[in-house]
Amino acid sequence: MALGWTLHGDGKTLGPTDVVAPDERLSWPRTVGIGMQHVVAMFGATFLVPLITGFSPATTLFFSGLGTIAFLLITRNRLPSYLGSSFAFIAPIGAATAAGGQSVAVGGILVTGLVLAAVGAVVHFVGAGWIDTLMPPIVTGTIVALIGLNLAPAAWGNFEQFPVTATVTLATILVATVLFRGILGRLSILVGVVVGYVVAVIRGEVDFSAAEQAAWIGFPDFVTPTFDVAVLGLFVPVVLVLVAENVGHVKSVAAMTGRDLDSYMGRAIFADGVATTLAGTGGGSGTTTYAENIGVMAATRVYSTAAYWVAAFTALALSMSPKFGALVATVPPGVLGGAATMLYGMIGVLGARIWVQNRVDFGNPVNLATAAVPLVIGIANFTFAAGDLTFEGIALGTGAALLIFHGQTAIARWRGTSAEPASPASVPGPRDPEKDDAAS
Repeated sequence: MALGWTLHGDGKTLGPTDVVAPDERLSWPRTVGIGMQHVVAMFGATFLVPLITGFSPATTLFFSGLGTIAFLLITRNRLPSYLGSSFAFIAPIGAATAAGGQSVAVGGILVTGLVLAAVGAVVHFVGAGWIDTLMPPIVTGTIVALIGLNLAPAAWGNFEQFPVTATVTLATILVATVLFRGILGRLSILVGVVVGYVVAVIRGEVDFSAAEQAAWIGFPDFVTPTFDVAVLGLFVPVVLVLVAENVGHVKSVAAMTGRDLDSYMGRAIFADGVATTLAGTGGGSGTTTYAENIGVMAATRVYSTAAYWVAAFTALALSMSPKFGALVATVPPGVLGGAATMLYGMIGVLGARIWVQNRVDFGNPVNLATAAVPLVIGIANFTFAAGDLTFEGIALGTGAALLIFHGQTAIARWRGTSAEPASPASVPGPRDPEKDDAAS
């Protein structure tokens, strides 16, 4: 693997149709600027997860940067991506922390990373076809939707503490989404958090005492993981969501760059597993490839992995300032409640978007049942205890989606009682001349 990049043109000018490929770069000043833009794009969402779950923002940022570097190395520097905090971890982290403390939650993240890495290894050597068979769009969309909707009570828990600040935060996000053009419009959640934070300061809802005492330079606070088999079942559905997110990321980048990147699918999933495992060794939030940064690439048409190296090292540098992390941690519940109301709803709707994009036929009773039952289980947070193991809404809903889809499909095929669900949509693309090298 070579870490060098070919200079695109003169490195300074880009025509309206020019595309900077992953193995190209602009001049270093411009590359640094684009890399910093990627930091801004991931910042709001990456920090919201530790703020909501009680994790250290600085530690999360540290492992986010470290995980991104690992991702770039494992994918042979050919798949541009930033690995930020995954919202799929919020619910299991909250439940695990309540059951056994933060160290137990960190242990769950570590195990999730190991399982995800194992899945990535299988995909790399066997292929990704079995993923589409196990998790067709109806199942994937249902799992993503129920994770977002299961978190709704947590959003209200923060919202009701400071309803005025929460309302201002939410309203700002909604207005900024349609008011601003370009990258600022894409960062509407960050804009909302900033405005809400200012309102919270004015209303006296922010405590700066911890930030005042924090040092300017120092290592993040690390947490040693512990393991409790009773809560590990909470993290199993997250693996399925992360697999789906990584597959979607690879296909999105392939569509934008015009390259066949299927041979990197296994590497991408494996790399995310490694990054999540690293986070689990020291108290960081689990990671995923970030759609926010895909948006930046779509807007700039610059897909250079050099920009992501800049973003990763910038994140590491910021994580070395305890004062910076302490300031981020001062964001009050009202601001979090307003932002979470939007974010959790977006996660739920993203599940529906998967159905729409893949033309899921809800006239098919199998598809209808696969979505209907798990969504109620997730929203109502059904709970089932078996000895030391406790399964809640997300885990039970995920299991129900898989069981209902494959069980009903098998019976329907045997009896010939319903039409078979449509096969998952795929994103075709030209062959990559370097595919054989990447698969080695």
